[in-house]
Amino acid sequence: MKTKYTVAGLGMLLAGIALAVAAAETVGEATPATHKTHQLSANAYARRLVNQGRKIFRFDTLGSEGFFSDALRLHEALNEVPPATALAVGLKVDSQALPGSLRRAIRNGTLDLEDPANTVALLSLDAVVGVSAEVEEGVVTRVGITCALCHTLVDDSVVSGVGKRLDGWANRDLDVGTIISLAPNLDPLADLLGVDVNTVREVLASWGPGRFDAHLNLDGRAFQPDGSTAAVLIPPAFGLAGVNLTTYTGWGSVAYWNAFVGNLEMNGSGTLFDPRLDDAQKFPIAAANDFGHRSSEPDLITAKLPALQMYQLALAAPPAPRHLYDRKSAARGEALFAGKADCARCHVPPLYTEPGWALHTPEEIGIDDFQASRSPDERYRTTPLAGLWTHTQGGFYHDGRFETLEQVIDHYDMTFGLDLQESEKLDLAEFLRSL
Repeated sequence: MKTKYTVAGLGMLLAGIALAVAAAETVGEATPATHKTHQLSANAYARRLVNQGRKIFRFDTLGSEGFFSDALRLHEALNEVPPATALAVGLKVDSQALPGSLRRAIRNGTLDLEDPANTVALLSLDAVVGVSAEVEEGVVTRVGITCALCHTLVDDSVVSGVGKRLDGWANRDLDVGTIISLAPNLDPLADLLGVDVNTVREVLASWGPGRFDAHLNLDGRAFQPDGSTAAVLIPPAFGLAGVNLTTYTGWGSVAYWNAFVGNLEMNGSGTLFDPRLDDAQKFPIAAANDFGHRSSEPDLITAKLPALQMYQLALAAPPAPRHLYDRKSAARGEALFAGKADCARCHVPPLYTEPGWALHTPEEIGIDDFQASRSPDERYRTTPLAGLWTHTQGGFYHDGRFETLEQVIDHYDMTFGLDLQESEKLDLAEFLRSL
């Protein structure tokens, strides 16, 4: 059957073709503009997340007041702590949060550092790094903590412990155990661990400056077989872009660890899903308390994870000052790092850790399995080395077992039979200091 076209129908057909061609041309013209808009949107989104993340990292308690104030009543103790004591246990003061007159008084030594009222004043200015307090009529009524408590230093530009923030730097001065032990009510911790309060105090006192045990509330293993503390050194929170695993024993990414810490270490109010914590043999306390299926209302954590992750990934490892190392020696050490010493096989430049799943058995690196056995994979992560010069205090490795870089190098020399000469070891140490 032949199709018959009327004049009107032919006109409609031609009009339709013209519209289709016009639409195609419009799409073609819009593509570059859409691409440009998309890129601008991505840039704006990244900037917005970094700015939001900085505020969260520095000032957001994630609802941790419920634990530190409502349960431990730590705020009560803070009303009695003089600034000198606060500084002695490693708390830092952000000089940029202070009025000029107060900065000058601290610098000149005219501020009474033995008067607890001045600690309250600093808290009211939101100047104590990592501690967020509510102050009413000169009295601290509520307190929570932020990420910055453990992972921010100051540049000491006013006096020691008072200066501009250095976000991401490990606070190896911070005596977390002593600070927690000031709380009037340690019963919640004693009940969780199944011990008495005196035992809790003994455990907290064993940590010392720059250490924290993020596994204690999971497995209750407070001490190593030799009787030393099970707490590990506080790591930096910078230089993590491109690094898959965040902690000494793996566990997960920056996003995972932020959720873990926010919920289980800061004891904030949020959501955490990790069925690995259901293992009652490895994590008896976590399994008994259903920590792997945490869900609190209101959720003050989950929506903040993207921005917090973006900010932390934006924190670059700070370059080593030139005066800290000998350049010629470091250059020779770099050649050894990539060659005879074979360090770069695991510490792959420029990440200085392995791209991918950077975990090794204790046997592979020649050490005991205590800390590894407290993690899901029972392995140790290849630690990123960039910015190593910022956190030499307290020693090296997760537990500070090696006091110097030279001792670390001696360990690997013996473990792998590298046959390094003493001069080569010195050059290798200089290179590590230069990272």
